[in-house]
Parts: sequence; structure tokens; C-alpha cells
Amino acid sequence: MVTVADYSGLTSTWCPGCGNFGILNALKKALVELNLKPHQVLLVSGIGQAGKLPHYTRGNVFNSLHGRPVPPAIGAKIANPELTVIAISGDGDGYGEGGNHFIHSLRRNHDITYLVHNNQIYGLTKGQTSPTSDQGFVTKTTPYGASPPINPIALAIATGAGFVSRSFAGDTEHLSRMMKAGITHRGFALIDILQPCVSFNHKNTFSWYRERVYKLEEQAGYDPSNKLAALEKAFEWGDRIPIGIFYQQTLPTFEEQIPALRQGPLVKQPIDPKQIQPLIDEFI
Repeated sequence: MVTVADYSGLTSTWCPGCGNFGILNALKKALVELNLKPHQVLLVSGIGQAGKLPHYTRGNVFNSLHGRPVPPAIGAKIANPELTVIAISGDGDGYGEGGNHFIHSLRRNHDITYLVHNNQIYGLTKGQTSPTSDQGFVTKTTPYGASPPINPIALAIATGAGFVSRSFAGDTEHLSRMMKAGITHRGFALIDILQPCVSFNHKNTFSWYRERVYKLEEQAGYDPSNKLAALEKAFEWGDRIPIGIFYQQTLPTFEEQIPALRQGPLVKQPIDPKQIQPLIDEFI
């Protein structure tokens, strides 16, 4: 039987009160409730406060470059589709430096789960504006106010993602449910997580979010299979902020369309050097 203790890692160095703690606890809870053992899971991260999360767990971990957790996560999933692969980014890491990888992984529908800790600031580098900072937000790099932010939910839906959701680090139960839904979904699953930064973002705080967030699943008649309705909800931000599954559709995954994987994971297939000998002979 899997327990939370099985996923206990190093002692955290996050700031006291950081929203990342709720994300870490929710992830452990989700993995335990899915009865996934640490050796069955791979956590891939980039750089940033969010990128530290795998250090505070126990299991398979790959730390990549800033904005680059998605490519190695994709490679691992192709090599061994039996792994549960979870990529982890902050909003700068995922939507800024890694924005190109984000877009193309959505349209190809790789079977990975992407957790984006969205605190609307660069936390590790001490409070610069990020791609999701609210318009007009003043930081040391935007003394006259930030430009309009990217909308990751709308972008994901429009690009063709099969699972698009949002949750809040201050609601561990809801966040854990979103994680379980994303992990069990066949295909690319985005979970954009509203994660207050207590040190550098004094606007989008826990109390600010609690006054505004509401659950889509509690809205009568909301249908996450309706793409147009999902896009409409994606643009709702301000006095009311929806969380939950915006859009979900089952689509063929990238891995399902690779002929070589029909014989099983690459890591379990026999290696026969003679198969490539004719290619080598062409260059002799």
C-alpha cells in the first residue's frame, strides 16, 4: 500500500507560507490515492521555485534547463509509456522561456501531465514581472506597469489540448482532484495552479483568490466538452475566477500513433545491432 511517507523527500527551502506547499501536498495526496508507487512516476522540472518541487519528493526526478521540462518529459514518455510522467513549471518557466514547447506539446497531445505553478511573478529571481502578471502590475522590471498577460487557459483550448484545468493552491482537496483527473486523462493535461507568492506578489494573495474563485463543477449546466463555452470561461478574470476542468475531450495521443511502440515500451524491446548494419554499409 502506498503512503504519503513513501513520497517524502528533502526539507523544503520555500518561504514560509508559500503557495507551493499546498501544491506539493496535493500532488502527494493524488499519487497516493491513485496507488502509484514512486518508481512508477517521473517528475520533470525546469528552473524556479516550482522547479524545486521534485527535490521534496522521493522517486524518479529529472531537472532540466529553464523553460525546458516538457521536451525531456516527452522523451521519457515515448521511451517508456508505462511511466506516469509529470512536468512541473512556474509561470515564467512554462509560459515564458518554455512557451514554444508548451504550444507544440498541446497540439501533438503527448500523454503527460503539466503542472504550472502560476504565481504571476518571477519568485526565484526576486520579483520581476512574468508572462501572467496582471496588466499594470508594478515590479522592478516594469516600473510603469506590466503589459497585458498571456491567457494560458484560452491558449491551451485554442491550440487543441484535450484536458485544460485550473485550480488554487489554497484548496488542496480541489487541487488534488484536478491532479488525479489530469494524470488519469489519456493525453496532454494542463493544470494551471493559482499559487500565491507571499514574498513578491502582494496583490494576488490567498485572501484575494478566496474572495474570487468558484468551481466550474458547481455551476449548473456547465459542460466541459463544449469548446466554445470553455473559451468563454477562459476569459473570465477579475471579480470572479473559475477553477476546475474547463475543457476535456479524448483524442488520440502522440504515443499511440508511433508504430514502434505497438510492440511495447522501447526500454523493453530487444536491441539487435544487425538491424542497422545495412545503413552503416551505405556509408562504408
